Amino acid sequence: MVLKNKWKEQGFIDEPVAENIDLKAEIRKLCKEKDAIILAHYYTIGEVQEVADFVGDSLALARKAAETDAKIMVMCGVHFMAETCKLLSPDKIVLCPDLNAGCSLADSCKAEDLKKYKEEHPDHQVVSYVNTTAAVKALTDVVVTSGNAKRVVDQLPKDAKLIFGPDYNLGNYINEVTGRQMLLWNGGCHVHERFSVSKIIELKNKYPDAVVMAHLECKSPVLALADVKGSTATMLEYAQQSDRKQFIVATEAGILHEMQRTCPDKQFIPVPPEISESGLECSCNECHYMKMNTLLKVYNTLKYEWPAIEIDSEMAKEAVKPIERMLDLS
Repeated sequence: MVLKNKWKEQGFIDEPVAENIDLKAEIRKLCKEKDAIILAHYYTIGEVQEVADFVGDSLALARKAAETDAKIMVMCGVHFMAETCKLLSPDKIVLCPDLNAGCSLADSCKAEDLKKYKEEHPDHQVVSYVNTTAAVKALTDVVVTSGNAKRVVDQLPKDAKLIFGPDYNLGNYINEVTGRQMLLWNGGCHVHERFSVSKIIELKNKYPDAVVMAHLECKSPVLALADVKGSTATMLEYAQQSDRKQFIVATEAGILHEMQRTCPDKQFIPVPPEISESGLECSCNECHYMKMNTLLKVYNTLKYEWPAIEIDSEMAKEAVKPIERMLDLS
């Protein structure tokens, strides 16, 4: 009982297992026994992606899981992604290997702050990036992804007054390509904010034939250097279909695992941050929240079916509406 309380304080289960246990095999065994599936975001560590049933972007994973008959889903990503899974699959058990796996972008927009901002701009609609909490989605008119943001915004009335949040860089890009003047929330992803122009220029000089790909969460000077701008899935698809052999990649380094797996004959070069979180230079740019998902945590969360995501029913009812509107528009 003391140990269980400790688990709950930590937000994950870290019960040790035998040294010789094959965690991947045991996870797959538990999935079969419990009618469960594993979902892994592109930014998680390679061995977690390898044990997953589906690997992808957050909303795509939630939608894919909702189409299955599985009773349990384990969302290996960050907390808001597990919430989105629960919104689209309210009758299923949604597990999150580590409740401490948050998101700097989602955390940059608190529901109470957005509520106040809406009250100050009562004639505006709210367009929220999918990287938000369920509480923020409940205050939103339509949700977008980095892949469909332009398409969704283009379909809103031209004279509509819009608030876009929480990612300032994505909102700024959408303003530029649509001619809109949306009010932009000043939020950002701690990973994509760290990419630097100078590092990309150095890599372009070193690999002159390489295609530069950048996520839309990057700052505008970084996007200006990119040949391909888009979501993680957009970059992956481009690399798979392109006849080019070298790619400079400005997004979280976890995507390189899937890029290399599906394009073994191509070279993917991660753009390093200007300065890492430790203050030292490093060769890649990683999200420490995503890396909190480990095989041991996946195994234990499946074994004990905890931590499970629960969302207040009234909040969930409101939070799913902007997702459904996005799906209608896109």
